[in-house]
Amino acid sequence: MPAADTSSASAQTICVTGAGGFIASWIVKLLLERGYTVRGTVRNPDDSKNAHLRELEGAEERLTLHKVDLLDLDSVKSVINGCDGVIHTASPVTDNPEEMVEPAVNGAKNVIIAAAEAKVRRVVFTSSIGAVYMDPNRSIDVVVDESCWSDLEYCKNTKNWYCYGKAVAEKAAWDEAKERGVDLVVVNPVLVLGPLLQSNINASTIHILKYLTGSAKTYVNATQAYVHVRDVALAHILVYETPSASGRYICAESSLHRGDLIEILAKYFPEYPVPTKCSDEKNPRAKPYTFSNQKLKDLGLEFTPVKQCLYDTVKSLQEKGHLPVPSSKKE
Repeated sequence: MPAADTSSASAQTICVTGAGGFIASWIVKLLLERGYTVRGTVRNPDDSKNAHLRELEGAEERLTLHKVDLLDLDSVKSVINGCDGVIHTASPVTDNPEEMVEPAVNGAKNVIIAAAEAKVRRVVFTSSIGAVYMDPNRSIDVVVDESCWSDLEYCKNTKNWYCYGKAVAEKAAWDEAKERGVDLVVVNPVLVLGPLLQSNINASTIHILKYLTGSAKTYVNATQAYVHVRDVALAHILVYETPSASGRYICAESSLHRGDLIEILAKYFPEYPVPTKCSDEKNPRAKPYTFSNQKLKDLGLEFTPVKQCLYDTVKSLQEKGHLPVPSSKKE
């Protein structure tokens, strides 16, 4: 992979919002490795949930954690002022429309307003594939690329408030950035897997855990696209560091039918009660979406194969104590 220009990293300060999250923790880790100074926003800097950030290499010298309320503009300004760049990952993950939509939109707007005032070089915004692919009128055979947007009415009618909130927040960020002359680049990841840096389990990891604990007796006739958390973190940094980067970047490795996912898990980890039966044996096997990741490949990103993502996720769940290691494997 071509080396990005990190020569000036040591002189740069980046603000990462929601720094304790799954993706954000990895972004902080990679920024510190590259020599950046990082200001992380968290709900409570003293919370033990953020202890993993202080343990990162370089954290003692170049990481500060700040209590920030993203819905309070002055609070946001206080941390972004003096930064060279902002990576805005903080967003509610919920299906409750009241908790999802307004905070996501207003948080994004406040970050852009504060960034404009602080004259930062670039804002990188973490959106989601949820803002891209939810459109019943688009054929499953059409390659989904950065020009695609989720149909807001469809999201509303199907009560998919996560995708609705992500799409509305991203649109609000684009509008605000255009109005205020802020250089904005957006990353749209699919379901993110890989090793946890934080101690608690996040939503995307539960997706895998349920197939290993015996709580899921069958698997659904559905497909899902996956990407490694390190690749997502690196994507954010590459689009920040590459002057020519612009627009949106879909961050996806490949799509798998749940049956294929189950097969991989059973092959690598036969000691767990992985379900072997599909809950829907009447309908034909669901076809996966094809997502274009060419824009990130053009920046030099080499995606980790999805099998490796799954392996790394399970190993991490074992190491963090979220998944018991069968006694035969402990030796």
